[in-house]
Amino acid sequence: MPSANSTPETPWPVREVNNQVKNWIERLGHLWVEGQLAQINVKPSWKLSYLTLRDVEQEASVQLTCPTELIRNRPTPLKDGDRVVVYGKPAFYAGRGTFSLWVTDIRPVGIGELLARIEDLRRRLAAEGLFDASRKKRLPFLPTRVGLITGRGSAAERDVLSVARDRWPEVSFRVINTAVQGAGAVPEIIAALHQLDEDPEVDVIIIARGGGSVEDLLPFSEEGLQRAVAAARTPVVSAIGHEPDTPVLDNVADLRAATPTDAAKRVVPDVAEERLLIRQLRDRGAAALRGWVRREEEALKSIRSRPVLADPMTPILRRREEIERALALIRRDVSHLLRTEISTVDSLRAQVAALGPSATLARGYSVVQVLPRDGSPPEVVTTIAQSPPGSQLRIRVADGSITAAAMGTQSAD
Repeated sequence: MPSANSTPETPWPVREVNNQVKNWIERLGHLWVEGQLAQINVKPSWKLSYLTLRDVEQEASVQLTCPTELIRNRPTPLKDGDRVVVYGKPAFYAGRGTFSLWVTDIRPVGIGELLARIEDLRRRLAAEGLFDASRKKRLPFLPTRVGLITGRGSAAERDVLSVARDRWPEVSFRVINTAVQGAGAVPEIIAALHQLDEDPEVDVIIIARGGGSVEDLLPFSEEGLQRAVAAARTPVVSAIGHEPDTPVLDNVADLRAATPTDAAKRVVPDVAEERLLIRQLRDRGAAALRGWVRREEEALKSIRSRPVLADPMTPILRRREEIERALALIRRDVSHLLRTEISTVDSLRAQVAALGPSATLARGYSVVQVLPRDGSPPEVVTTIAQSPPGSQLRIRVADGSITAAAMGTQSAD
């Protein structure tokens, strides 16, 4: 028995390494394992048959060893790509240093169970927001290069390329052929998706397959592929071409096409339609421009036909006539006002003259003033008390004044 810790001086022999590994592995006991069958190697004369069980999403596989009788007695034969659950015990063959599962039961995964798993995945991804329209990327109007992931020599590849080139002969493709069913499909598709997503000239990626059974389409509902599509920076189009049971890829992709042909139509514009649209737009633009020019010409003619443009002096002459009429009215009104005011002044003057002292004197009246001896201003005599006898008087008449002396006074009584 070798030492527990090997050293350069006490190394383990190969047989001991294999025996130790065998002991460790066999401690696992019996296991149920799920995967996809590949490389089924069965011959009626063999007692044992050998199969490969692959992981459905990653490049991982394990060899299966089972009695040939187990396979021969099955009601339906096994084939590559079948989803199965196997019951077996890990075994390590020390002589060859190989690992395998010694299988005693193989059960197919039912369609109902597979569909239930797909719907559960669909609900989980929807809850994470991977189906939201807000995260969908818009497809370019005319892609520089289209990436295509599909099976080699498939009808889907021929349909996409032929339809796209019929619509736009100059369209460029980068095609990566992968498995589109079976255990190796998902890893190959994901690797191709990463290559195209990193290509700066690829503007859109189409993942295409021409339909198939539910089992054939299982790779397009695997979680690993959905995550890779959701993480891609380049818009991805799902073109699986299977209407009754849509794979989860249809929900995660940025655009779902009903068929590969439909994908080509959605990704590549029709050059004939675009040229027709350009002609229509040019015709509409030319018609709109001609209509605008025609309306502007008519408006210009209408403006030129107006009297103000036919004879520019007309408005000036009209305004001058209006000014002359206004001046005549003003002169008439001013003259009338002056005559009225002059007449009023003459009337007032006559009234003042008739009531004034001069007129009274002219009618024979006179004004008598007493001249005080103290040199104060003369006073008009209105009472006999103002001019006692001997007072010096001034008598004013119409044509002058008379100086007199009071000889005496006499009361009016």
